[in-house]
Amino acid sequence: MKRSNRLVILTDFFLENPRKHIQLPYFVTLCDTTKSSISEDLDIINAVFKEQGMGHLERSTGAGGGVKYIPEYTYAKSVAFIDELREKLEDPTRILPGGYLYMSDLLGNPKTVRDIGRVFASAFSKMDIDVIVTVATKGIPLAYAVASFLNVPVVIARRDPKVTEGSSVSINYVSGSSRKIQTMVLPKRSLEEGSNVCIIDDFMKAGGTITGMISLLGEFNARVQAIGVLAEADDDEEERVINNYTSLVKISNVDMRHNNIEIQAGNFVEREAKE
Repeated sequence: MKRSNRLVILTDFFLENPRKHIQLPYFVTLCDTTKSSISEDLDIINAVFKEQGMGHLERSTGAGGGVKYIPEYTYAKSVAFIDELREKLEDPTRILPGGYLYMSDLLGNPKTVRDIGRVFASAFSKMDIDVIVTVATKGIPLAYAVASFLNVPVVIARRDPKVTEGSSVSINYVSGSSRKIQTMVLPKRSLEEGSNVCIIDDFMKAGGTITGMISLLGEFNARVQAIGVLAEADDDEEERVINNYTSLVKISNVDMRHNNIEIQAGNFVEREAKE
């Protein structure tokens, strides 16, 4: 097989199978070539991935040695994308009655959601994560986007149990926005005991919903390794019950009277700058 053909095949494999460790003999058979040729191909692909800010190939030696693709955005690309999000969210036509912000168009755009997933995956790529957990409904597309880059399954907590999902574990929690007692359920079969979990949600105010998820995950002895939220509100920081989280944008002011929105970069920018 010609090198040009091999490069296409190998690149496609890595993009479709992020964070999956594969031994070199698999690629030797796949491309009908030698191990030395595959090694040279991997050097080329790794260099291009790094140059384009797409991540890198992580290689290991020894009897069980192989390679896996770690998808990452560069810090510069992540910041540029967050700036684009800020500009879109500052459109005054997004203001809804009650001071809410319309975001459904962004969560319904596959490219935007995929880029959000890539940014979060970059932040969490070095962590040991087994599963992404979110709560229905708006966080679902974001959870799947992050999961696609981390190559892990998605588990969805819901407000009501479904007969088709079997027996469930449920907890009551205080909603951060309405201060009402609400219920959250998770099917027993959906999450293995002791899993390493990443929580993804679209919006966080005081953090009540995420606190509820953490309590629910505690029933499975799960370990919360990371928390990612697309947008956080700036007006409830004193009441916030969640501290260790990563946000992409911060809604600092929604002025209905003057039809104005102020959006700042979330703590992702500061956190990653320190890395």
